[in-house]
Amino acid sequence: MAIRRIVTEGDDLLTKKCRPVTDFNQRLHQLLDDMLDTLEESGGAGLAAPQVGILRRAVVVIAGEGEEDGFLELVNPEIIFSEGEQTGPEGCLSVPGRWGMVTRPRHVRVRAQDRYGDWFEAEGEDLIARCFCHELEHLDGRLYVEHIDRFMTDEEVEAFYQEQERETEGNG
Repeated sequence: MAIRRIVTEGDDLLTKKCRPVTDFNQRLHQLLDDMLDTLEESGGAGLAAPQVGILRRAVVVIAGEGEEDGFLELVNPEIIFSEGEQTGPEGCLSVPGRWGMVTRPRHVRVRAQDRYGDWFEAEGEDLIARCFCHELEHLDGRLYVEHIDRFMTDEEVEAFYQEQERETEGNG
């Protein structure tokens, strides 16, 4: 397993549509393992294969909002259901140090294959739903910056999360 270099904004690889995975072999397993290592090292919430220079339809995302939840591997994923709406700051490992407000569905269900080619479904709300949408867009050569009006300052991001925390405490 290895940490791979993350491709950043401006690299043409991030604008290309990825090809479906057809071979569920050791090369795919190595890619997924490396992507997981790279994601864990970066502290991000998700990572798509084009972000490490591979134009294949594969992503890894957090599987929950707690550290014990681990990660999900999604090969040839597609969103099959979404509902609701959430708006919040969003960043990207390929756009380091920059955040923008993005509106996404609050609840998302995806259908994907695992590293062995078996189909399954996964769903998530809030941060996980946001991750599903964000990472699957990478597979079609799109970045979250296409959805924002402007970038946010670090202070604006911090203020947003402080307000969210106050609202959560007020409802508890």
